[in-house]
Amino acid sequence: MTRKEEIVFNSLKLFSLKGYLNTSLDDILHNSQISKGGFYNYFKSKEDLFHAVLGKARKIWQEKNLAGWDRAATPIDRIILLLKNYRDRYLQDSVNFPGGCIFITLSVELDDLRPHLAGEIDEGFKRLKARIRRTIAEAKKAGQIRRGNSAEAITEMVFSAMIGASVRYGIDKSSVTLNRTIGAIIRYLQSLTRKRK
Repeated sequence: MTRKEEIVFNSLKLFSLKGYLNTSLDDILHNSQISKGGFYNYFKSKEDLFHAVLGKARKIWQEKNLAGWDRAATPIDRIILLLKNYRDRYLQDSVNFPGGCIFITLSVELDDLRPHLAGEIDEGFKRLKARIRRTIAEAKKAGQIRRGNSAEAITEMVFSAMIGASVRYGIDKSSVTLNRTIGAIIRYLQSLTRKRK
């Protein structure tokens, strides 16, 4: 890991725990054991660092949540895999995200105070929702989901459950509650594929 990557990784953890605005430049310097001049050798500003941290967080998100995506047998299997990865590999990753989902933390914190930064985070939420919507549409087209179920409504349920699970887990760090929430949405998806008797 290069010195720049170390600063990004250390700041990722700080932002996850404290948020962007509550993490001072002194916190970053102390945590990375670097001087102010050394910091500015790598980053033009704290906001420049924010963009690097966001890029790193997105890369980790993809590696954790999309593991095995291309090997899943059906579109519904891909969504269920995403949910399981989200629960097991991403939300409970206390090494990279000791404070919980960094995207939730930052979007709530920055929404009113730094809307241009919050907007960049929201783009990631939009991409996730679009991925879910496309995959559900594939499942409908393949006849995997019973007729009469709206792809848009299913997408809203899955996406909202993921965000809700993240917020709740960020508050109580309860694996039991997290398993219950993700388990409920998985059972909901499975119920859509069952044939009527």
